Amino acid sequence: MDYILYLLIFCIGALFGSFFTLAVYRIPLGQDITHTRSYCPNCKHKLTFLDMIPILSYTFLGGKCRYCGKKIRIRYLLLEILSGLVFVFFALSIKLSLFTLNAQTIIYLVVGALYIATLFIIAGIDKERIEIEKPVLLFGFICVTLYMIYLYIVENNTNIYRYVIYLILACLLLLFSIAYLRNKGKDSYTIDTLILSMLMVLFTYETVYIYTVIITLLAISIQLLICKLQKKQSKVVKKVKIENPKVPIGFYMCVSNIIVLLATNFIVFYR
Repeated sequence: MDYILYLLIFCIGALFGSFFTLAVYRIPLGQDITHTRSYCPNCKHKLTFLDMIPILSYTFLGGKCRYCGKKIRIRYLLLEILSGLVFVFFALSIKLSLFTLNAQTIIYLVVGALYIATLFIIAGIDKERIEIEKPVLLFGFICVTLYMIYLYIVENNTNIYRYVIYLILACLLLLFSIAYLRNKGKDSYTIDTLILSMLMVLFTYETVYIYTVIITLLAISIQLLICKLQKKQSKVVKKVKIENPKVPIGFYMCVSNIIVLLATNFIVFYR
């Protein structure tokens, strides 16, 4: 029976992955992501249900738009598969089973899935545009805050003061961000990254966040090292000068946090 449960979770995760591609494309453009039907970015033709089945539609259509024939980037397919796998690993990490299912586990599964979805969207947008969208952050804070209230009132096993302190810090950072936007006419990437950090600390706790930062720094170091080697190679062969890359810190933080969260859950639930 658990195999059916995990197959269902994979399908839900893949469906979320399909939504992530839509959200990453539309949110920076200020477009609606809930009521406006999906459409082909090339020919603008509205897609039908058969065009939007995760994984299957891409496979049966040969990775092309049914209406204009333009090639669809394979990253959409990979993101759907990756999203499905991450959701399955998250369920496995909390030892989810139909035979031991209870309200507490279901709520943590739902909130955890929404938290991971938030990180997926933040990571996707940041990798493309080097910016962290505040509406997505706000959604994440709402989910975590509601979960905090549930733990305090129903489960009665959480320290409310810890959550309040980090929420206050997040609000102060948000005020600084708004003031910076008014003065400079643009968002502060540094402040937005700190707000993202507060979200991570709230849901995954300090230890997981510390490991997240360590892995993020390692990943960024590797990217900068690769870029430096490419610049040296370009000078040797006298190619076009390679500019210094803009590092998507939020992207690396989100990916690292998901990895550490899953690893921590496996350790905690299986020990």
